[in-house]
Amino acid sequence: MVISSKPLPSSPIVELEYNRVEELKAFDDTKTSVKDLVDSGILKVPKIFIRAPTELDHNSQILGASETWGFFQVVNLGVPISVMESMIEGVLRFHEQDDEVKKELYSRDRKKRVKFTSNFDLYTSKAANWRDSLSISMLASDPLDPDELPICRYEQKHLRSNYPTPSYVATKPQSNLLKQLGDTLFELLSEGLGLETNFLKNNEYAELCTLVSNYYPACPEPELTIGIALDTDVVFLTTLLQDSIGGLQVLHQDQWVDINPIPGAVVVNIGDMLQIISNDKLKSVEHRALANRMGPRVSVACFLTPKLNNLVDQSSTSFRMKIPLFTEIS
Repeated sequence: MVISSKPLPSSPIVELEYNRVEELKAFDDTKTSVKDLVDSGILKVPKIFIRAPTELDHNSQILGASETWGFFQVVNLGVPISVMESMIEGVLRFHEQDDEVKKELYSRDRKKRVKFTSNFDLYTSKAANWRDSLSISMLASDPLDPDELPICRYEQKHLRSNYPTPSYVATKPQSNLLKQLGDTLFELLSEGLGLETNFLKNNEYAELCTLVSNYYPACPEPELTIGIALDTDVVFLTTLLQDSIGGLQVLHQDQWVDINPIPGAVVVNIGDMLQIISNDKLKSVEHRALANRMGPRVSVACFLTPKLNNLVDQSSTSFRMKIPLFTEIS
């Protein structure tokens, strides 16, 4: 796993498999020195010099990114890019199927665990956002019944049997991948904050995973609207898989910075609740998603939150020594 603290396209991606012996011999046969490499103007460190992911100091990388940017990208997850692409394809297939099928799931009932909608804040926002969403809430202690997913039954009847159904592609692998990544990041953040490794996990701050698959159609006038308006995430942690089109931006030092897609990467951002529990050490920053003439664009976010009515405060962390900057919330 490699962490990029800057949400920019220049982040290095290290391939997990390559013939190290051949590359070592090739380097040795040229009788080249490291100075020669630098003098040649190389822009990337050759693979033979890159330490194994397990040897890298992920704690300081993640903590630094979380304190300054509030966003970072994680690569080298050990998951084939083809699997991630199939997840995106599953979301596309759901949103582009017959309207009558999607209408069966259309709802504004916040208590429904599976629902399709366009703009959950349609009646309260200043302007509607240019996107549609499929939302699936999964509680660790109360697994979702597959029968609650009509898209699963639809796909089994209407698609080739050897093609993974959108309900499988868009929920099971994604929720597992994104939730496991969230758990790992919680461990690293706990250690970085000077807490016990399992502190955040043991307090069930990620008990609820809400998987939101956003679909942004091509827009004829993108300058007049937006995909997702400026906001922060009222959660603990968000992990996001996005396609190759891009459009996500983060506000950093009063400037909008593009989070350019990296193949095989997952975007991570700190939520409001984690900023609270860290007593403002970690930053939940404002971000947005642009509308685009290209499209459709697809992203899948996993929002990790506590169970409803769980108390969130700083009372049990090492930051209690400071004057709390936030009040308790539930």
